[in-house]
Amino acid sequence: MTKITKLNGIGFLAFPEQKDFLISELKDRFNIAHEDSYGDLLYYPDKSAFLDASNNKYPYWARTCMLEPFLLKFDSIGEAAATLKEIQRNWAPYQFTCFRRAQLIQEKLPYINLKERKFPFKIPDSPMGLYTLIDEHTLIASATTTSPLPAGTMRFIEDHENPPSRAYLKIQESLTLADFYLNCGLPESGQKCFEAGACPGGWTWVLAGLGAQVYAVDRAELAPELMENPLVKFRAHDAFTIPPEEVGQVDWVFSDVICYPERLLEWINTWLASGLTRHMICTIKMQGAIDWPLIDKFAQLPNSRIVHLNYNKHELTIIL
Repeated sequence: MTKITKLNGIGFLAFPEQKDFLISELKDRFNIAHEDSYGDLLYYPDKSAFLDASNNKYPYWARTCMLEPFLLKFDSIGEAAATLKEIQRNWAPYQFTCFRRAQLIQEKLPYINLKERKFPFKIPDSPMGLYTLIDEHTLIASATTTSPLPAGTMRFIEDHENPPSRAYLKIQESLTLADFYLNCGLPESGQKCFEAGACPGGWTWVLAGLGAQVYAVDRAELAPELMENPLVKFRAHDAFTIPPEEVGQVDWVFSDVICYPERLLEWINTWLASGLTRHMICTIKMQGAIDWPLIDKFAQLPNSRIVHLNYNKHELTIIL
């Protein structure tokens, strides 16, 4: 017989192998500590600090958050699946124990796509629940989460032959999220992009592949095939020292430059003040301990969203 117990707290699911970053963020940014841990899922019993949370107020290192968690006690796999289906259609698993039992429950739930995606990919705008088995007869779940992606995870089918670096996966993910959160579409034929720190060309490769014109700047040249691409204009220079007025009007500005966050923020503000671009996507590279007041300054930029990508490591990405 099933029994549901509503919980008053909130759950945070860390990105794979980045649980320590999430624990550190909860401690340093929110001054809280989790009380229960289920693999990479952290549970905090008091969600009052997040009741008025905006897009930038949940932990960045949580790939999804359980906003209305509950415990479900059940006798059989069929009971567990039936109870979840009564609540809503879409449920994604995160599992750290009882893997075979979890698989059997998932097989009885309505189908959701847990496979790697082919870019470009449009994120569906539908609720996505999350559940985790604690033991053979107990699971923690939440129908309401902060991500429409299964367990907050987006993975792409990788191209191991053509891209000049694996950094192309970051821009594929960030462009997909930008379109979902800000409804801005993707770069396309006829649009102009300015990319700072382009070498060896992973991001340029994606942008040119979408048909956009790319003004790529770095001190070192791009991969040879990109240097010969008619959609790519390369300049050997420090991109951060080129005034926006010299570049001119562009549809998108990108940066994956390794630099101090303070310098990146100054550069972003320069471009915003110029009025010469509509969209920006930049990687915020952390230099040692995270300066959270500084990250808040990024979060306060108009029409912005800070995310941690599945393909990020000790870094964040800002979409404007």
